[in-house]
Amino acid sequence: MPQLYTSLLRKLLFAQEAEKMHEYALITLRLLGYFKPVCRVMEKFNQVHGANPIKLFGINFPNMVGLAAGFDKNGESMRSLGALGFGHLEIGTVTRHKQPGNVRPRLFRYPEHEAIVNRMGFNNEGAEALVEKLTKYTPPGKRRIPVGINIGKTKKVPIEEAVDDYTESFNLLADYADYFAINVSSPNTPDLRKLQTGSYLPQLLGALTKINTEHAQKMGTAPIPILLKIAPDLTFREIDNIVQTLIENRLDGIIATNTTIQREGALANITETGGLSGTPLHARSVEIIKYIYRSTEGKLPIIGVGGISDEVTAGRTIDAGASLIQFYTGMVYKGPFLARNIARSQVWRHSDWV
Repeated sequence: MPQLYTSLLRKLLFAQEAEKMHEYALITLRLLGYFKPVCRVMEKFNQVHGANPIKLFGINFPNMVGLAAGFDKNGESMRSLGALGFGHLEIGTVTRHKQPGNVRPRLFRYPEHEAIVNRMGFNNEGAEALVEKLTKYTPPGKRRIPVGINIGKTKKVPIEEAVDDYTESFNLLADYADYFAINVSSPNTPDLRKLQTGSYLPQLLGALTKINTEHAQKMGTAPIPILLKIAPDLTFREIDNIVQTLIENRLDGIIATNTTIQREGALANITETGGLSGTPLHARSVEIIKYIYRSTEGKLPIIGVGGISDEVTAGRTIDAGASLIQFYTGMVYKGPFLARNIARSQVWRHSDWV
């Protein structure tokens, strides 16, 4: 199937406009989700359970391979995506208010580099609409596959009001998330990346930690794990400051990395603005993961994202220090069963992450 996808189906699919094909894929997966017995059979065939249970943030993961945020922003296809072999799903990015995102075209493929540039701009139906979908899905604690919710800032909300925007989304979605990913690193929302620096980040994480504690006390449960997703374009000094802020606010982990705005070497001819993902991002992502792992002595769990497209790139990410991995662009170029194929491989070590 992977060879068939690469040689024939991919050529047919890539003849269509990128975002339109993304929409068709979501429609297909959503329709598949209505056939629950079929999804169960597919999940039984494709799901890979590790030799040792993977427990991180107090959550049990069937395997290390997750779907990165950006593919299913509105939680439309959770049941069918779970049947493809993923060990967890991260839906979103969702914002407090519904928004259309940036003007089309805003998604571009570069097959010669196995890369994608997107400037989607957090197009989504909003947090309240996501609540409606999640009420129909298996609740946290009873899911076979954990679901993380990635939240970001509404574009029309000024950065000075970002804390309230994030906390409102958190409060709405807290009963439905196995973990939260806080997205302050997309390059496609004006001023968003400013939240990674200065006084903005301590204020945001402090507020989220506070309401998370209050929610846990109210429900009589443990706090929901919260992770921060960072950009690959940060300096090591900026990363040090972020990590220190995470530790001070007792966050559970970090997701490294989001897309890059850099266009180096052979990529210099790519003129479309937006975040670049895929194979060209892999080396930088691994470099940052390795730096965070070493600087924290492995004490801060890392979800590794960036250029993972096969067992080898997955292995490099794990060897750099990631506890779990995610991809999205890799599935575009390698087909829908990439998660299963990577999870079945034996390329990574089993010492530091179990």
